[in-house]
Amino acid sequence: MPAPGPAIGNKYASLRRHRPRRLLHTREVTLQGYLREDGLIEVEARMTDVKSYSMANIDRAGIPAGVPLHDMWIRMTLTVEEMEIVACEAAMDSTPYNICPQTAPNMARLVGLKIGKGFLRAAAQRVGGVEGCTHLRELLQPVATTAYQTRYSVLNHGPDGGRARTSRASRRRC
Repeated sequence: MPAPGPAIGNKYASLRRHRPRRLLHTREVTLQGYLREDGLIEVEARMTDVKSYSMANIDRAGIPAGVPLHDMWIRMTLTVEEMEIVACEAAMDSTPYNICPQTAPNMARLVGLKIGKGFLRAAAQRVGGVEGCTHLRELLQPVATTAYQTRYSVLNHGPDGGRARTSRASRRRC
């Protein structure tokens, strides 16, 4: 077993050193929570998958190394108090198959759901199977978490980062 400690150039210094290896795949997921001027919150999520090698693909006539296999976005708009989804849109800038982007408009079916107990199950009923995209559905869990964190910021720190009010509901629902 390699000795614990940071490897030179390893940004994850708390992980043990690793054996020599070659990067094949990178998935990056970025989420950002916003407070809109109208008092609603918005969460944007982006997921990209990139291979370090070129790969065959019929629909895209191949995918060169470093070019995203997946590049997908979700923007969800919610009420602060009830965490009710009032708008949800998705975009797929890169997919391996031409049919994939056809599922993006179905994310609007999430409107009316509330993020909380049973949210993922209810979402799967609306955009599960061929009605949705596995990768967009995977993003719903971190979107929900980011929505809670954004809501917490609004309720407990105010729009400018100062101290607002303390919400017992936000403490109990974490």
